[in-house]
Amino acid sequence: MKKIILFSTFVLALGIFHGQSISSKKWNDLFSYNNVLAIKQTQGEIIAATENGIFYYHLTSGEITKLSKANGLHEVKITAFDYNPATKTGLIGYRNGSMDVITPSGITYIVDIPIATGFNGDKRINHIAITGDKAVVSANYGVSIFDLKKKEFSQSAFFVTGSTFEPALEAVMHDNVVYAATATGLKTHEINVTFPVYSNWQTLTAGSFKHTDVEGIIAFSTANTVYYGSGTAFNQIPQTFADISDIVVTEQHIIVTDQERIYVYTTGGMAQNNLGVGETCNTANYIGGQIYAGTKLSGLVDTSKRKIKPDGPFNNRAYRLYVNGEKLWVATGARADRYNASAPDPLNLGFYYFNGMQWVYSSHFLDNTTTVYNVLDVVPNPADFNEVFFVNYTEKPGQGVYKMKYEDTGKDFSLTKFYPTSVNHSFNRPTGLAFDQNNALFGTLTALQLPNGSFTSGLMVYDKAADEFKTSGLMLHNTVQKPVIHEGKIWVPLPRTNALMIRDYKNTPLNFSDDTQYPIMDQNGLPSSAQGTISVAFDKNDDAWIGTDAGLRIMSDASSAYLSDPKLESIIIEQNGIPEELFRDNLIHQIEVDTGNHKWVSVDRGGVYYLSPNGERIIKHFTKENSPLPTNSVTDIKVDHKTGKVYFVTFEGIVMYQSDVVDVSSNFGNVLVYPNPVVYSHFKGHVTIRGLAEKTNIRIVDTAGNLVHQAVARGGFHEWNLNNQRGNRVASGVYFVLMTNEDGTDKATAKIAVVN
Repeated sequence: MKKIILFSTFVLALGIFHGQSISSKKWNDLFSYNNVLAIKQTQGEIIAATENGIFYYHLTSGEITKLSKANGLHEVKITAFDYNPATKTGLIGYRNGSMDVITPSGITYIVDIPIATGFNGDKRINHIAITGDKAVVSANYGVSIFDLKKKEFSQSAFFVTGSTFEPALEAVMHDNVVYAATATGLKTHEINVTFPVYSNWQTLTAGSFKHTDVEGIIAFSTANTVYYGSGTAFNQIPQTFADISDIVVTEQHIIVTDQERIYVYTTGGMAQNNLGVGETCNTANYIGGQIYAGTKLSGLVDTSKRKIKPDGPFNNRAYRLYVNGEKLWVATGARADRYNASAPDPLNLGFYYFNGMQWVYSSHFLDNTTTVYNVLDVVPNPADFNEVFFVNYTEKPGQGVYKMKYEDTGKDFSLTKFYPTSVNHSFNRPTGLAFDQNNALFGTLTALQLPNGSFTSGLMVYDKAADEFKTSGLMLHNTVQKPVIHEGKIWVPLPRTNALMIRDYKNTPLNFSDDTQYPIMDQNGLPSSAQGTISVAFDKNDDAWIGTDAGLRIMSDASSAYLSDPKLESIIIEQNGIPEELFRDNLIHQIEVDTGNHKWVSVDRGGVYYLSPNGERIIKHFTKENSPLPTNSVTDIKVDHKTGKVYFVTFEGIVMYQSDVVDVSSNFGNVLVYPNPVVYSHFKGHVTIRGLAEKTNIRIVDTAGNLVHQAVARGGFHEWNLNNQRGNRVASGVYFVLMTNEDGTDKATAKIAVVN
């Protein structure tokens, strides 16, 4: 039986530890581990490299562990991987040209890959091959030799003729000679003083070569033919392949991956085994007499067709997220050109679903390969979470709203009904959906076509009795965002005009005649440089936080202010003694409010900011450089208010952060102090006290009753820097935390042990 265990087992098995600042126990990844790029073997274990992390599979126990940016690595988008079991050293290459070196003493990030003067191209690492304490790194500029002991590059050969660089697709080292597969031939050179001089390299065999590997013998291939030998003389495997995606050489075998079939040969070229996998494979290995295929969509697949991988979504691509407790719905679409043109993923992914126990991907999207899907939003019915609606924003047949039913017994969705929104697919493109407090379903439409032939932005409402959607114009502009419903009003950001539309539907969603619309314009205080509004959220003070493509604005008392020419305000913070507007001229993708009234704000290419309730203090700032975020453009943020989990959605994967604010109320919850005890040699940060009331009076005293710290905490948690009233670190000992809520009707106590 397959079991998922913590990363600590992976550490023990490979002798790895990590201590970098970008990951911590507060983070977890929701990455896909389906697309296996490389498979390596160590004693009793298989290591598989995927797009956003590696996973480790124990052949006897079936235990699986994973290593990603959430718990040790420094990047996502892995493009190359190799591992030396003798030294327990792994080397990961990334799309951006950086590398992670994994050794028994830690994980080292390598960013100084040598680039030739004048090379401004793609820095993607194509292949890594370890031989002893050296690794041959193939990239689009050529080949480098990396010293694994010194963790530095020793020599590099730039494959350049004139001003043109030739990529080294794969390269290996054998008897101090490097063999590099390129589109113009198999290039070779001994590692010596003339190694960096490309004109000294020899073309061993002309042709378009794609792959090579070495383990005692060398094998290399074109798209259709495999050669093998000692380095001076080569034989050809007497078989023509369809399209070779990888070759792997072990001490006794040559493994050829040819589209959906794996072939195993002896090192003498004799056919020994083969397996038809039934789906596209990237690579394979032959371990313990069994074939393990690295598939594009299903993780590892063994000879018995068993799928081996950590549980995760079907793919890393994500755009929008809906959260209900442990259940998650993920939309994968996108828009471009000022949030108007359709920009679907070529995989036609649709949406994924996490049912609280495992990820589910509907066979509907696997079977309907002719339909172009660009799913911008997916929402479950609050009255029946097994009923799901999603919008398909495509400009092709299939455009419209879909209703599906989830059957837990079969772990699949079935299509209940398709609601096309237009026969002319340039118009009436559905953008997003939202249920109100009475379970009425609303949606927005980009380019709603009017009877006179003109078009505008549109609103649609689901008529449950008639089982159809009715539409109405919103005016102002033809492009809209997902609707947000607050206090019986629909708020619609308009990303291509400096305005936001509020619609009062008078609690009669199917009767458009009594609706009233209230536009919020630039004269109300939207940034004068803005070209559109992107997002809106509402906090516990009934303030509307409005994100534009040129900054952030706040409308106080949002439930009533919109009626009387409201004035929007910016947030002014002090930077180096100079007051300036927070997020000025920045595009705000998303705003989310937690139960402590703190704000999570996603800034385009700027990561995520965690703000105090009034926004005047930046509590945390997460970026891809200091956190496990896969990219600095986060398209959606969702907070699970019961658990405090914060989900960050990007096109390169989803990560989750465990915040300290959970279910804040006027009374105390489950008060927790961590770390506790605080041992200075192990931890030098602040002590966190969580589970507090919305407003908590805190007094911390020593065993003699002397006051050492006091504060008023808001938002359900407090951080103590372990300093006393005079600003000095407290002495070793036990300290008592005495807490009361705002009106003194609830009390709580805790102890903190400090060891300096």
